Amino acid sequence: MITTAKRLETVEEYYFSSKLREVRQLQSEGKSIINMGIGSPDLSPSKEVIEAVASAILDENGHGYQSYQGLPELRKGMADFYQNQFGVALNPNNEILPLMGSKEGIMHISLAFLNEGDHVLIPNPGYPTYTSVTNLVGAVPIYYDLKEANAWEPDFEALEKLDLSKVKIMWLGYPHMPTGARGSLALFEKLVAFAKKHNILLVNDNPYSFVLNDNPMSLLQVAGAKEVALELNSLSKTFNMAGWRVGMVLGNAEIIDAVLKVKSNMDSGMYYGIQKGAIAALNCDKSWFEEQNKIYKRRRELTNKLAEKLGCQVYQEGVGLFVWAKLPEGIESAEKFIDEILYEKHIFITPGTIFGSNGEGYIRFSLCVKEEKVQEAIDRF
Repeated sequence: MITTAKRLETVEEYYFSSKLREVRQLQSEGKSIINMGIGSPDLSPSKEVIEAVASAILDENGHGYQSYQGLPELRKGMADFYQNQFGVALNPNNEILPLMGSKEGIMHISLAFLNEGDHVLIPNPGYPTYTSVTNLVGAVPIYYDLKEANAWEPDFEALEKLDLSKVKIMWLGYPHMPTGARGSLALFEKLVAFAKKHNILLVNDNPYSFVLNDNPMSLLQVAGAKEVALELNSLSKTFNMAGWRVGMVLGNAEIIDAVLKVKSNMDSGMYYGIQKGAIAALNCDKSWFEEQNKIYKRRRELTNKLAEKLGCQVYQEGVGLFVWAKLPEGIESAEKFIDEILYEKHIFITPGTIFGSNGEGYIRFSLCVKEEKVQEAIDRF
């Protein structure tokens, strides 16, 4: 029997990959499942995006291999987007690298900078992929606490007490997933100073800035951030293009070049038509964000009612694509709680525990569910 690599012993199948099989099984048995677990936008991209990719299909020059760095006009679109939305100036020639979704960027960055045994600071709670990729490359996850009592922000006194001598990368993501905590420029300034002090590569994962958020921010707005920081961003949530797999990593040219060395050995460029669609998306005006947020606001109001129906306390300060809620007192297991709802009411909600131990006692609802379905979920109680 052919044995698998030892690195597979450090990871498990992604939670949603296995849990959705369970959901599909219930559906095959005739159960009407309302899926409030996944952050995959159910809304469509703009008509300009669809028209751009449709037109590109007929371009006779669009079917060959594409540049590893993407079309120059795509990089310029990304640079203009950051300038217009955040006031951040980036050189499109060497400070921006388009990605096939920002998730692959987590692997590329880790392969580019981590040696076996290096330490990585990972938020608890936080995106599970930070941990799995760290394990896959042979580095060591070191978790730092985020707690509601501290507005889901790092405790810098606690961070300074850690042994930071082997830390190479620190992952963060504001607006925060899963809680929706906004963060602030003051927090970003502290993080950049911390990274400079300890010679750490700071990486902000920033795909949720424009969903229900009246103050979008970028880590790169902080003076001197490029010296020690990268930012990942994505068109998945902002422009309803999750399946298109369009993301970007941004930072200084030297760091971006290191990531490119990895990426250029792992794919052969993004499809031309998708790049053309992405360019159209990045040129959307503010009315796009306003219309999307009208929809998400109505969904959030209904989802808050569902959470209250369950006796949960919603984190009202949260922004982004999810509702984070604290379970009623006396509930010992978030996973047991959501499983009972799945099997009794046929509603799938995400347990906070999949994001780390500090997620125990919390659940997360996705806003990627039509209003009538959220109302149906409420009615089932």
